[in-house]
Amino acid sequence: MTLPEVEAPARQEARRPLEVVTARHPLRWLAAAGVLVVLAMAASALITNPAWEWEVVGQYLFAPSVVRSVLLTLELTALGIGLGFALGTVLALMRLSPNRLLSSVAFGYVWLFRSVPLILQLLFWYNLALLYPRLSVGVPFGPAFFDFGTMDLVGPLTAAVLGLALHQAAYAAEIVRGGLLSVDAGQREAAAALGLPPGRRLLRIILPQAMRTIVPNAGNEIIGLVKGTSVVYIMALPELFYQVQVIYNRNGRVMALLLVAALWYLALTTVLSIAQHYVERHYGKGRA
Repeated sequence: MTLPEVEAPARQEARRPLEVVTARHPLRWLAAAGVLVVLAMAASALITNPAWEWEVVGQYLFAPSVVRSVLLTLELTALGIGLGFALGTVLALMRLSPNRLLSSVAFGYVWLFRSVPLILQLLFWYNLALLYPRLSVGVPFGPAFFDFGTMDLVGPLTAAVLGLALHQAAYAAEIVRGGLLSVDAGQREAAAALGLPPGRRLLRIILPQAMRTIVPNAGNEIIGLVKGTSVVYIMALPELFYQVQVIYNRNGRVMALLLVAALWYLALTTVLSIAQHYVERHYGKGRA
């Protein structure tokens, strides 16, 4: 056999197209099958168990008292987040200030309000009149122009908003500070070199870039506060969790009313999660 005759089969073997063989993952398929079985069992337990009383859930899901409690929950969330992030932004700028006093005060605020549980803060503001029966407005360490009763000013709703906002401000300050620090120092230097005043430099150059980091964490805080408003039940405010407690204490349908609250919390957090996704996508434009 000559050399060309030996090389011919080798050339034919080299010209044969490569076959793509799909990798098999039997463990992955077994895990997926196991998850499907668990989900099917959970769905069956929810649907077939009469103890859930789905007819009672449908009866109270859109009851006027429940809908009003949902609106109060949203109001508390909006006020807590709005005031909290407004104060948190100021605290973040104070933390970044070269002034030692401002930086120390902001650090102390964050340390204090992150260390004390929210429920204790709410009870403190709710019982503020025990410490200061009357509040006055006037010259510091001088005469008062007028005063008023603390109970007239700080009612249950005001105490709840104060507690939620001041508590949220401590976390918002760290979120905003982290977002501002995430902006490259060269951006600040370039804006300063263009002669932009500090306020415009912050609003037009630094903050839009910092929002890429701020928005995901802020979205998580908003969603957390929607559920966190349930702690104001200790003030007998008719938010969602308190209202379903009132109803099931009256009619004894505990699980059905808890499911009503769960469905509303799921709906609210789902809507907020979708909104967060689109806001993140907006501020993520141009990112490599």
